[in-house]
Amino acid sequence: MVIEGLHHVTAISGPPQDNVRFYQTVLRQRLIKKTVNFDSPDTYHLYYGDRIGSPGTVITFFPFLDAGPGRAGPGMASAVAYKLGKGGLTAAMEALADGAVDFDGPTERFGEAMIVVPDPDGMPVELIETDDAPAWGAAPALGPFHSVTLWLAAAERTEQLLTEVMGLTFAGEESAGGRVRRRLATASGQAVDLVVADEPAIARPGAGTIHHVAFRVANEDEQLFWRQRLLSAGMQVTPVIDRQYFNAIYFREPGGVLFEIATDPPGFAVDEPVEHLGETLKLPPQFETQREAIERALPPLKS
Repeated sequence: MVIEGLHHVTAISGPPQDNVRFYQTVLRQRLIKKTVNFDSPDTYHLYYGDRIGSPGTVITFFPFLDAGPGRAGPGMASAVAYKLGKGGLTAAMEALADGAVDFDGPTERFGEAMIVVPDPDGMPVELIETDDAPAWGAAPALGPFHSVTLWLAAAERTEQLLTEVMGLTFAGEESAGGRVRRRLATASGQAVDLVVADEPAIARPGAGTIHHVAFRVANEDEQLFWRQRLLSAGMQVTPVIDRQYFNAIYFREPGGVLFEIATDPPGFAVDEPVEHLGETLKLPPQFETQREAIERALPPLKS
């Protein structure tokens, strides 16, 4: 049984219209699902990804109109990075400049060219040039995730969990300036960056922060295998939760970051055809009887 790589990343944002404009128009991602927060159905849950919402391409948001600004710190994922096709960084920077979108860079990290684009709430989105991603002009413009960054007070126990319990194997390791990059030895070629900062910092959840990082498994049987393995290692793991487009289990790794393990199926075409993903509001079955009230409570959204 193998955890292939990343499934999705979920974050918190401010007003949903600003979020849609940035991820659709600026980063040229597809809005693949417009639904609601299972725990707060008067709040959207927005999903972006490639054309079909392939695992490893999906970023999701809980947008709150009144969300206060958050601040990344130890015990949180602090950045998400996408792959950008070789030679595409210049085109991306030109397009961002033409659109008056601020970005930092270009610079290099472990020999790869990159820029950092803050989203409307200040969450850093890293675009990293690689050989195995589409050109900037494609739709969507970005490849799958390149990596996530975990900000930790200490890394040893997190590394032990990733390798000894979750069974992740790594193709290589690079380190510099307090950052350790572990590249997964799987077809995804993704990476987990562990950052231990010397300066004191206090994390504050809110707009512009990452809520959790989800890893992918092929099916429910594999998910149950990993759940039992995590429980046996002393992790506090939720029961399996039906998230409509995948099943999920959640737990906090020793450094405090909220992890999820999600199944690849059933996928985002389970309740609407691929050609029309994200066009209409989809509700979990338990909320269908409340549709009129939910639609009244949600702010208007143009996509």
